[in-house]
Amino acid sequence: MKEERLQSFLKQKEIHIPLFWYQNYEKLKISLEELIFLMYLKEKGETFLFNPQEMKEELGLDLPKIMEFISSLEEKKLLCVETYKNDKKIVEERVNLSNFYQKYQSLFLEDMMEKEEVVDHNLFEQVEKEFGRTLSPSEIEFMKAWMQNFKEEIILEAVKEASLNGVSSIRYIDRILYEWDKQGIKKKEDVEHYLMKRKKKEEKEPLEVFDYDWFEEDEEE
Repeated sequence: MKEERLQSFLKQKEIHIPLFWYQNYEKLKISLEELIFLMYLKEKGETFLFNPQEMKEELGLDLPKIMEFISSLEEKKLLCVETYKNDKKIVEERVNLSNFYQKYQSLFLEDMMEKEEVVDHNLFEQVEKEFGRTLSPSEIEFMKAWMQNFKEEIILEAVKEASLNGVSSIRYIDRILYEWDKQGIKKKEDVEHYLMKRKKKEEKEPLEVFDYDWFEEDEEE
């Protein structure tokens, strides 16, 4: 019976369900049927005239089922049906989806934060693996600043470059990133091209080493 109702929804009207909502609708404590109905309502705008008869014709559902969906979504604070008087003083009802959009924003930001935390955690782990030690709080703050300006793949390439030079220093990597940024390096392929070009140049010229006072850094930490 549930499958038949879903097929009826999809046959009667084209309804778009973003992948984000398909993956997260259970967080709203709604059923898949309610999600589809909510996506149908969303196509009408944030507020619109409540017309159950039109919904019946477009979705191929009976009125009691439509009212059941409306009541359930209203109870879950995803929409509200407001009564007001129009310009002709006639009482009308409008559906307001502002609560749904607020939920949408909250869930989206929460999802983004979770993904960023996963990326951060993985990046920190990989750097610690390269260094063979745990990162200090100040080093983590350095890395967080990098993530505002550089892609993860660029940061990892800089870490590998430092390791190849026998250096496990956040400040040294920061200098590498600074130099790469001046060269317009934005992705891994740019790094590979830059290093290859530098290698050819070094075969003809002495290797340039960063002038850096490692003892001074140790004192600061």
